[in-house]
Amino acid sequence: MPDTPNAPDRIKLEPGWKAALAAEFAAPYMADLRAFLLAERQAGKRIFPPAALWFNALDLTPLDRTRVVILGQDPYHGAGQAHGLCFSVLPGTRPPPSLANITKELSSDLGRTIPPLGDLTPWASQGVLLLNSVLTVEEGRAAAHQGKGWERFTDAIIRTLAEGERPIAFILWGAYAQKKAAFVDPAKHLVVKSAHPSPLSAHNGFFGSKPFSQVNAWLRARGEPEIIWG
Repeated sequence: MPDTPNAPDRIKLEPGWKAALAAEFAAPYMADLRAFLLAERQAGKRIFPPAALWFNALDLTPLDRTRVVILGQDPYHGAGQAHGLCFSVLPGTRPPPSLANITKELSSDLGRTIPPLGDLTPWASQGVLLLNSVLTVEEGRAAAHQGKGWERFTDAIIRTLAEGERPIAFILWGAYAQKKAAFVDPAKHLVVKSAHPSPLSAHNGFFGSKPFSQVNAWLRARGEPEIIWG
């Protein structure tokens, strides 16, 4: 979609995800989304992340290697921040408040000091799908691309994982993520819920929730390698 807005068969994407989501790319709502994004770019609006990174989460975490899902809402809307992974920022970028709080909880959870988190690509490479509900945003306008079609697309991603044979660990921070993944069966998958790491809510149940050790204990019990969180 980034380089060929009207040619879904030429979309550059990790093969497993591309095959699983073929019906979504061919659906009318995706054509509308492509037209919207193209019009925004032609109008001179700056869109984050760069087009080549819109599907970065899927490219870095192939379908058959996804073991954990963390859901975010939409990308950071400041220059030099978003690169297609929820909560993650490009190297050298100051961690936003939510990410700083994730570092605090990770340090507490693991019982050791963790250097400030920034680029979460190492998580993605271990099978942690860092998925935003909306994959693009206009510079300086949070949530500018909500309601344009991305939510339906990312619902399909979650449904693909939820209906697959392999159990997955879902980390759902905040009411938005919990509502979006409400159809995930906790009898089949691990579902870890807490407040959002935002400074507005972190003290209402995020701190002390120990999501990282919960996921690793679950993976260990299944005979799978733990995630090296930091």
